Amino acid sequence: MTAAGVQSSPPEAVQAPLAARPAVVSLRLPWLYLVSRRAPAAIGLLAGLGALLWAALRWRWNVVGGPAARDLIPLTIESGAAAVIAVTMHGPFGDPERATGRWLPWLRLAAAVVLTAIAFGALAAGAAGGVLPGGTLALVRNLAGMTGTGLLSAAALGGAFGWTGPLAYWLATESVLAARWTTPWIWPARPPHDRGAAICAGLAFSAGIVAVTLLGARDAGHRAAPE
Repeated sequence: MTAAGVQSSPPEAVQAPLAARPAVVSLRLPWLYLVSRRAPAAIGLLAGLGALLWAALRWRWNVVGGPAARDLIPLTIESGAAAVIAVTMHGPFGDPERATGRWLPWLRLAAAVVLTAIAFGALAAGAAGGVLPGGTLALVRNLAGMTGTGLLSAAALGGAFGWTGPLAYWLATESVLAARWTTPWIWPARPPHDRGAAICAGLAFSAGIVAVTLLGARDAGHRAAPE
């Protein structure tokens, strides 16, 4: 048996895949991270919430009740969007992933910011042409603040329980609206141009972003150590 019929590939054919490999790897890592966090499904849910807000404003859905009734449906949808973002912080691999993933903090930061931007875009598109209480300023303030509560819950309780923060905050907001209390920490109860409410919502969002970036979501009862 001879090797006379064996043909070697030209050097260019070998070098081309090697040259393209870093670019493929750099895109593959974020994609695998997003898939492991169910980000594609989350984007679909956020689009659905935007459509739900559009339907609620177009057909003027309302709830009979006190002062909180006018804002109830938009706040519920915004809370749902914040809960969806927070739940995507849950990772299925736990300690092995944290031990080998030096890019994890940056991926968590990028995922949280990008999903929040997508949520705002979906809800803003749903509110286009309708009368949203407080307008766009209230939307971005409320969504950012409630997303911050969800990210803090994910860091403290685990990504699978990140929804508890927006839910608890929604319940507190409805109680405050019904009682007509005024505090900047319940920012949905304040006017859209209220500076104190915007600062409090921004602080909540910033704290949540810092928590999930540095610590990640609490997994299996163990707090993630900084990478």
